[in-house]
Amino acid sequence: MSQSKILEDPGISAALAERGDLWIFGYGSLMWDPGFHHAEAHPAVVHGYHRRFCVYSYTYRGTRARPGLVLGLDRGGACKGIAYRVPRRHAGATLAYLWERELDGGVYRFRKLQARLSRHAVQAFSCVVDRAHPGYAAELSIEETARLICQGVGKRGPCVHYLENTVHHIEALGLTDGALHRLAEVVHRLTARRTDDRPVARHRISVGASDAPWRRSSS
Repeated sequence: MSQSKILEDPGISAALAERGDLWIFGYGSLMWDPGFHHAEAHPAVVHGYHRRFCVYSYTYRGTRARPGLVLGLDRGGACKGIAYRVPRRHAGATLAYLWERELDGGVYRFRKLQARLSRHAVQAFSCVVDRAHPGYAAELSIEETARLICQGVGKRGPCVHYLENTVHHIEALGLTDGALHRLAEVVHRLTARRTDDRPVARHRISVGASDAPWRRSSS
């Protein structure tokens, strides 16, 4: 990807203009798979935004025919996640990586937010959803959100595993997210119901063939 195209992103340009080390706030897959060099990682809280499954996934956690959902920071409330300190010498490479991984599709905007750590606050950049983008999933019910999560399977695996990983890492930090835990309960009921309704196979299937579409992804 050309450097000039990356620099056209106003959020990336603002982050590159910062003095000193760079802080990145992760609230979804960046919590368990940041993919960039960092010197510190701390539990943190951002106010004014909440974590929500509000971005359609047509590639990594779904397809065009059967889309899944991934997380975005949406307006209102608060969000608990991880703040990473990136040394200044790694800022350029980190921002280029994040642009390609998260920002290239245009559904996210890179914004500077205040992240509260245990003893102080930092100015951290994070991916805030663009509500005007067609990939934004507005005001879905918890049942519809759960249905899309249950159906979504893409290049990085099932959308269900994305949800499970997020819940697991929130709990590992000693944090809670009531809305996400309630969603996980609905998804669990739907998947359990589908398993109960599935007919018993009468023919032998190799473990690899039956398991392959549902292997756990690390991202």
